[in-house]
Amino acid sequence: MAPDPHTVARAADGPWNLDALTTRLAELSGWRGPEEIGWTAAALVVRWRRRPRLAPERLVAEIAELLAARPGLRVRPDVPEPRWRWPVTPWSDLDALALGLDLRVGELDWFADPGGWLTRAPEGPLHHYRRRWTTSRAGAPRLLESPAPRLQELQRRVGRKVLAAIPVHDAAHGYVRGRSPHTLAAAHAGTPLVVRLDLEGFFAHVTGERVAGLLRTAGYPAAVAAALAGLLVTTTPRAVLRGAPPAVAPTGWEPRRRLLDRLAAPHLPQGAPTSPVTANLLTHRLDRRLAGLASAVGASYGRYADDLVFSEATLPAHGLIALVTTIAEEEGFRVRRDKTRVLPAHRRQVVTGLVVNTRPAASTTPCARCCTTARRRGPLRRTTTRTRRSASTCSAVSPGSGRDGRPGRRACARCSRPSRGETTGQAAGRSW
Repeated sequence: MAPDPHTVARAADGPWNLDALTTRLAELSGWRGPEEIGWTAAALVVRWRRRPRLAPERLVAEIAELLAARPGLRVRPDVPEPRWRWPVTPWSDLDALALGLDLRVGELDWFADPGGWLTRAPEGPLHHYRRRWTTSRAGAPRLLESPAPRLQELQRRVGRKVLAAIPVHDAAHGYVRGRSPHTLAAAHAGTPLVVRLDLEGFFAHVTGERVAGLLRTAGYPAAVAAALAGLLVTTTPRAVLRGAPPAVAPTGWEPRRRLLDRLAAPHLPQGAPTSPVTANLLTHRLDRRLAGLASAVGASYGRYADDLVFSEATLPAHGLIALVTTIAEEEGFRVRRDKTRVLPAHRRQVVTGLVVNTRPAASTTPCARCCTTARRRGPLRRTTTRTRRSASTCSAVSPGSGRDGRPGRRACARCSRPSRGETTGQAAGRSW
């Protein structure tokens, strides 16, 4: 009977030295002789100088690979041959993954941090993320986690070689090539009723296990999926969590507590280049269920990041909101009741910063999602005046960009009214 990697992994829990490992392994059944026991104990000590602190599934997968390396040793396969569901880069083991990312295996462990060592390390240059607390317009705390340059480049490689090959749902309009806030607004323009909902803590609700599950579905073995997920998620250190700003409103303490609980576990960082794409992929089932609900009640559905939009529903709005809230909770998300809006035709219907009562048009109030200078200058009286004033303050990072590289007011105006954006750009004396 061949040794079982699961049994060997359980026996590895204890004092980590050759004699202690040999004693524990000898108590197991299934060995063909003392040579196998001695070789297995020595291989474990050579592979890990200290007791490994890996996820159970990854430890089992690595022990199976270790046992399979012994000539003539029969090992019961722990995972089947990879079956690739999408045209992702086929990394069948950790060595292939490290080679594909131009890393050594030790460097891969350092960046993926499978044991969570960095969460216990003091704040300093060893950490892969730079974290900064800020607050939303409503006063809710928000944590920005920006990866260091090298980890950011690794995440971009994973995005190009893996995430870009996985399809997103047609209802997703955010962070998708060829789609924008305007495409979402155009799908709901001129409708008698618009229902808008917002998901709470969008990135923080996407856990590391959900990311690993997506990668296993793509075909990656458990160990490779766990390592890839480790590159895409992070766990916020306790020292950073203690510095969270207090809630402004009395009703904000409970959402703040939920946010801190989410951040203390592996989650998608708000600030990583792959987080928006990963979140889009992991909301595919949510989008599919909400699109089915919308079709059943005669409505249209679309999503831009954490904004859910329905229009033309024959079902009463309160019934639709209750069903959407239930479905979101079943899919691991939570709807913010304080940001739910029911917008009939006689009110201004705003979707992703654009007024959609007749056709998508820039609001007379600056678009907080697109316009970076809107937060500095505040609302102006007319959209055309606002875009002309901001044209002179846009940076040269890219045409129509704000000072920090995000879309500026000219880009927002051009998105909603192309002719107006072109006129504004020409008035500023710049070409697109």
